[in-house]
Amino acid sequence: MTVETAAARPAHPKRRVPYWDNARWVAIALVVVGHAILKLIASSDTAYSTYLFIYLFHVPVFVSVAGYFAKTGPPNARQLKRLLTDIVFPYFIFETVWSLINWAVSGTLSLDYATASWTLWFLIALGIWRVVMPYLVMLRYPLIFSIVLSVGVGYLGSIDSTLAMSRTIGLLPFFVFGWKIRRSGITERWLALRTAVIWRWRAASIVLFAAVAVTLTVGIGTWRDLLIRRFLLYDEQYDSFGYEQWWAGAVRLLMLGIGMLLTVAFLTLIPRRHTFFTAWGAATMYIYLLHSFFLYPIRESSILDKQTNPLWLIGMIVFAVLVAALLSQRFVRKIFHPVIQPDASWLFRKEALRAAAAP
Repeated sequence: MTVETAAARPAHPKRRVPYWDNARWVAIALVVVGHAILKLIASSDTAYSTYLFIYLFHVPVFVSVAGYFAKTGPPNARQLKRLLTDIVFPYFIFETVWSLINWAVSGTLSLDYATASWTLWFLIALGIWRVVMPYLVMLRYPLIFSIVLSVGVGYLGSIDSTLAMSRTIGLLPFFVFGWKIRRSGITERWLALRTAVIWRWRAASIVLFAAVAVTLTVGIGTWRDLLIRRFLLYDEQYDSFGYEQWWAGAVRLLMLGIGMLLTVAFLTLIPRRHTFFTAWGAATMYIYLLHSFFLYPIRESSILDKQTNPLWLIGMIVFAVLVAALLSQRFVRKIFHPVIQPDASWLFRKEALRAAAAP
């Protein structure tokens, strides 16, 4: 996740850790890939297994990294200002933009700010997670509590996509999991390990990912029939897609466990030092909010319908990575900074601005 919008930084506000910037960028690139290949999964088993593979861990990673940097103390003026400028204002700006686009396409104007358009659910969820986190960590077992909430919300028909509540509660355990990782101090120990030890862990992670990929590929028909994809979206009640049994929550619990395990495996594979994409890790919210404009024309067209040739899958993956790389560039951040990270100082009282600027 991005340091600018998803998280408060650790002790040194201007110091960036290459390892986490690397993780941010790879995670957001996978998000773009997942969205890019969605139209292919109906006709292609290869695309579907690739999609499931990515969705088993890319959103868990994304949310966990945001949780890793989350502040858990009493909110100060700076945090409250950033909640507005980094989350609330961009949400209203982009929700308005997407409403206007839908109006131009459909001829019907609907300004429904309670229902997020496409990818904007994450801004709502992020805002809620950041607000509730200081209260949640007061509990003795916040991770267990969040897991109970996540599993339980899948049984409640009254909680739906309004204000992204189903996804917000469903994915909450990953946000808390990220906080737990930071609190454990494991990152410092990981960054200090010798390379030989690191590669033992990486070898195990590669084997794990390979086993998951083979399992998904070999049993793709079964995974289609079981509607596992619907569980990985965390945005529906179990009975809405045919799981009316009392044990349906156990499937979500399994997905949560797999997501956390693969998040750890993913993080072991991330380079610890500077790479060519390290600086791009500062642009993840730009990529997240802008990539959908590149994919929207493809999503709305029929160009990917019934395409089974693997070359289409490869092409869309390459296209998605290129889009993520393009949106990571400085000129993009400079152009879109006013709408993605608006300063909006004119909206705040002078006293509030002074308090937010205080160290």
